[in-house]
Amino acid sequence: MTQPLVKIIDVHKDYPLPRKYLFKKAPVFPALKGISLDIEPGTSFGIVGESGCGKSTLARIVMALDPPTRGTVLFNGQNLFELETRELNGLRRNFQMVFQDPYGSLNPRQTILDIVAEPLNTLDEKLSPAQKKEQVCRILAEVGLNETDIQKFPHEFSGGQRQRIAIARALITRPSLIVADEPVSALDVSIQAQVLNLMMDLQERYHLTYLFISHDLSVVEYMTDRVAVIYLGQVVEQGRTRDLFQNPLHPYTQALLRAVPDLNPLNQQNPNPPVTHEFETSARGCPFVDRCYKATRHCVENMPKLREYGDQLAACFHVR
Repeated sequence: MTQPLVKIIDVHKDYPLPRKYLFKKAPVFPALKGISLDIEPGTSFGIVGESGCGKSTLARIVMALDPPTRGTVLFNGQNLFELETRELNGLRRNFQMVFQDPYGSLNPRQTILDIVAEPLNTLDEKLSPAQKKEQVCRILAEVGLNETDIQKFPHEFSGGQRQRIAIARALITRPSLIVADEPVSALDVSIQAQVLNLMMDLQERYHLTYLFISHDLSVVEYMTDRVAVIYLGQVVEQGRTRDLFQNPLHPYTQALLRAVPDLNPLNQQNPNPPVTHEFETSARGCPFVDRCYKATRHCVENMPKLREYGDQLAACFHVR
């Protein structure tokens, strides 16, 4: 069995909130509550959930941009948060990130040559300017741009072209992992397909591993091999993408899939069942209890743990 490229073990992340009283401890917001995931090399792993569930926080921790409050992130067996700064910087060439906004993630005052070569300036200081230019031209060709574009500025490109530039910048160091945080949500639908197909072609060509974060379930279904569903900082369901989309086990996953619009009236799904109880979320119980039509008093008083149901994992007492 191959070793996971990324292994996330019981990761928690708390953010301090403004202190309400002078002599009392400042409250904290628990953004992540014990996330554990394995990402195999050469695969695409999807993370889905509502806005504010902790997807981007998890991405920042995997990229070692933000330390967890507790927990471990292993990259090729190395604990990212036990490395010295110099060791971590040397390892960063192996994992890069594509951000959501192709407008905000590129420096408007830099040329495309400077933008794409920026990781090389940090991680490959021995390269000459001519060598950097040669590598930039080669990687731009890989993402469908021209060598003549290197002296242009970001405002001279469309949104889809800017995201191709962002992908080129991530790919310039030949990483094994790319974390893509909502990489196509800011693009037109017609352009989304082009960028997604490009990412899949690059994955096959360079044996890339993707951690693909999105709230667009159709994109996740198209792009990923496995998927984890996060609700309020916890994984509530995990499994192979095809299995999870065909047979969602957790009521939250079922609600997410029912919310996807379908223009074919013959394929219309039943609406989400109404919630008839008056239970409220408890710190001891299931976080989804106040929105779940299946909830019972047992759900209020006990926290469900991820359990195996065939090849899927679900944290629910009422898996059908």
